[in-house]
Amino acid sequence: MYRLTIPNVLVLVAGLSTLGHAAPQTFNTALPVAKGEFVVRQQFFYRRAEDDPTPANRELRVVGSISVLGRGGSRNLALFGVLPYLDKTIDLSSSAGRVSRSTRGIGDARVFGRYTLYQNDAKGRTFRIAPFVGIEMPTGDDHDRDSIGRLPAPLQLGSGSWDPFGGIILTYQTLGYQFDVQASYKINTEANGFEFGDEARLDASLQYRLWPRALEETGVPGYLYGVLETNLIDRRKNKLNGANDPDSGGTSWIFAPGVQYVTRRWILEGIVQLPLTQNLGGDALEDDYTIRVGFRFNF
Repeated sequence: MYRLTIPNVLVLVAGLSTLGHAAPQTFNTALPVAKGEFVVRQQFFYRRAEDDPTPANRELRVVGSISVLGRGGSRNLALFGVLPYLDKTIDLSSSAGRVSRSTRGIGDARVFGRYTLYQNDAKGRTFRIAPFVGIEMPTGDDHDRDSIGRLPAPLQLGSGSWDPFGGIILTYQTLGYQFDVQASYKINTEANGFEFGDEARLDASLQYRLWPRALEETGVPGYLYGVLETNLIDRRKNKLNGANDPDSGGTSWIFAPGVQYVTRRWILEGIVQLPLTQNLGGDALEDDYTIRVGFRFNF
């Protein structure tokens, strides 16, 4: 299985007092977006998967970007939209020799809302709990073809299905560090006789301020944070015409170190996702790594 999975990529910045703070890069945060304020995020990524147990010697490369727009609807409610652009290429060996198949374009968009259900603020810290719910819409092409024929469903830009998702986020933030945990579930529905397996995720992130160490320092333009994240992802098996695909599904555990440079209005960030374990079904293609870089700003 080599479908691109888009995480809940909108992570926003909210300050304690007037300070800027970091936030997760591979999932969401429970920190609020001010009413009437907009947040824009642009993330670019490169994903490589070449660990193929079959004689086909498959090599998958995905280059893309993820554009996010968020708006604070009220004191507790924030609304988000996510639109990916994808360039997918897979090389594999066949009876006719080495074959390359590719596609590029807009992927499936997401819209979701997040509501702050609980908050506990004190001097120099805050703790928040925020559930979220949304839907992934079939905006990407799911009937793309090349000279060989129709592309397999995992290589298509879109799924063709309407897929709801939801979850809950916990965020604990202080002046020196922030810790976030997210649990989420996505229900994938059937389209064109194919159904991706449902996906459950458990994510965690620690952001620690590296510079300046003392907040008493004046005149610094921003703050440098070190980031450590982990993603535990379990996917059910895909179904083709109602039958399970044995070469799909499974559990992956990912470790991701990164950095962020944070100012009051914008952030520069980068992170590398490295699989620690991949217990996948059958001959499913295993990931090697994913690199993500990007920026975000609010206005």
